Amino acid sequence: MSLINLTDIEQKQIAKGYFSKLVHTEKMTFSFVTAAAGEELPEHAHPHEQISIIQEGIFELTLDGKPIRFTKGQLVIIPSNVKHSGKAITDAAILDVFYPVREDYQKLSG
Repeated sequence: MSLINLTDIEQKQIAKGYFSKLVHTEKMTFSFVTAAAGEELPEHAHPHEQISIIQEGIFELTLDGKPIRFTKGQLVIIPSNVKHSGKAITDAAILDVFYPVREDYQKLSG
């Protein structure tokens, strides 16, 4: 068992206007994201399953060509290999959970 204090984790830029504190387990990655209002996340896809949970603000996710606007307390499930993009409508805090571990994010962690 590990006790982790998020205030001890250095933020890493994962895209323009998107910063994350990353936590990895053996099989999952947790990305605690802050996104600046108006910043767009380019369309992409990855083999990881993803759950995005809005903790603060409003975010618009385009999932497989369909826009979904979600707010605090709502979540979206993004299946493996489905194209998606996004835009922070307001400043936003998002928890992204990935399975399996995001190797590219592990490299950012150091």
